[in-house]
Amino acid sequence: MKKRRLLIMGAAGRDFHNFNTLYRDNDSVEVVAFTATQIPDIDDRKYPAELAGKLYPDGIKIYPEEKLEELIVKEKVEEVIFSYSDVTSQYVMQKGQLVNTLGAHFTIVGAGPTMIKSTKPLISVCATRTGCGKSQTTRAVAKLLIEAGKKVAAIRHPMPYGDLAKQKVQRFASIEDLKKHKCTIEEMEEYEPHIVNGIIIYAGVDYEAILREAEKEADVILWDGGNNDMSFYKPDLSIVVVDPHRPSHELDYYPGFANFLMADVIVINKIDTADLEGIEEVRENIDFYNPEAIVVDAASPLSVDKPELIRGKKVLCVEDGPTLTHGGMKYGAAIMAALKFGAAELVDPRPWATGKLARTFSRYPEVGTLLPAMGYGDEQIKDLEATIAKVECDTVIIGTPIDLRRVVKISQPSARVSYDLSEIGHPDLRDVLKDYLK
Repeated sequence: MKKRRLLIMGAAGRDFHNFNTLYRDNDSVEVVAFTATQIPDIDDRKYPAELAGKLYPDGIKIYPEEKLEELIVKEKVEEVIFSYSDVTSQYVMQKGQLVNTLGAHFTIVGAGPTMIKSTKPLISVCATRTGCGKSQTTRAVAKLLIEAGKKVAAIRHPMPYGDLAKQKVQRFASIEDLKKHKCTIEEMEEYEPHIVNGIIIYAGVDYEAILREAEKEADVILWDGGNNDMSFYKPDLSIVVVDPHRPSHELDYYPGFANFLMADVIVINKIDTADLEGIEEVRENIDFYNPEAIVVDAASPLSVDKPELIRGKKVLCVEDGPTLTHGGMKYGAAIMAALKFGAAELVDPRPWATGKLARTFSRYPEVGTLLPAMGYGDEQIKDLEATIAKVECDTVIIGTPIDLRRVVKISQPSARVSYDLSEIGHPDLRDVLKDYLK
């Protein structure tokens, strides 16, 4: 039987999971290539033979997405599988029509066939966009479960930017584990808060193998989603976070709208800082598209360790990178802290941007007067440190989920912003989790 020739469009996450669950041992198809985008320096490598299975003894090459058209023609691709997240629905369909003009089918795989079933109760926390507040929501859920005497393991959406074979299954229980696995800033931002709270966290590439390891030591599994991707596991309870700072995005972004429709519980976060109009628009969309969902109102109140370094000062605001780049937010926790505590001026870092950070501003010109903490590799981390050192400011405000001072040297006085989820009224997370807290 002639094998159908496939190409998988991805960004080092959902693409590998779709391959592992649908195509790795499927001898009716041949995956001729992956393409990669969104994340710098993850192309021009291979999905290794150790992970690709017996049908791919040489592994599968990963190319930049810019070569998509060339690859479809050269490799006689019959079907393209779209496999990354946090893009507009219009963007997805434009890619689909491009693929169609080249003679190939364009496929978006279903949620169910890629969701692995756990032997333990599993709660998923997903979102409609990057930067809605999944991490603090997951931490809040984990805290309630631990207080009820449950053993909890969180499994994080993949961020395999290094040696894929070595990253097949990763377990993080201490800060030393972050160093052992040579984590990037982006990985530390997601893993470290869980570790500090005493939660074991897993991540990697092969998510069935990861799940089976986590099940050995947990009473309850938490899926801690990435971007606005769908859960890799079949949830017993689906919690989805929305952001009223970006109303209508819950309808307009892929696959966030799918999460929105599938949610058992919808958390409207950041109510304390969002406009009333945005909050009401989100509520109306819930009422229309998912009226059966339980709605939890929540805030993410800020605290600053040294507010006196902000008032009346010229400040550089350093924010979480992905939230401000492909997440599309115009501000983050550092900007909010600067406004709350009376900074005199927000310093524009762009004149001092160095190396890969300069290219980030070029690619995302809408980022504006703040510094995204891009740290997908050693070179980016060095460029981040060099850029901060050059900026002429009185204070650096750190709005990243981890204390950036532990990773890069900051010579200027600095203040760090922290934030956790705070539910408002009822129902709250304790109410929706009551069956799991018994």
